[in-house]
Amino acid sequence: MNFNSNAPIYLQVVDAIKLDIINGRLKAGDKLPSGRDLAVKYTINPNTAARVYQELERQEICFTKRGMGTFVTEDQVRIKLCKSQMAEETLTSFLLSLNDLGITKEEAIEMINEANDICIV
Repeated sequence: MNFNSNAPIYLQVVDAIKLDIINGRLKAGDKLPSGRDLAVKYTINPNTAARVYQELERQEICFTKRGMGTFVTEDQVRIKLCKSQMAEETLTSFLLSLNDLGITKEEAIEMINEANDICIV
């Protein structure tokens, strides 16, 4: 994974895991890798991996069963909420970037419609 220097590494890994859950690569109830395996997978410090799991638990995206590991939530409402929140963050960032470029709402809509023919499946 290539990390962006503008955001904390642990949050970038949190987002990567959330994206895997939203896209179905990780299913509800799936066991996540151990903290050590997560650190190896993302080439991060084991303390950072622990922080990733703490953040995912804080957001109720995963839960830990003592002695068994960390698992993806089975709460489909929580997963849908996570998807909506991530989409909103992406959209907000996109719109702010367009605004910085001086692109009007009408131009943005036109650009989205043109790109939609290419990108969205």
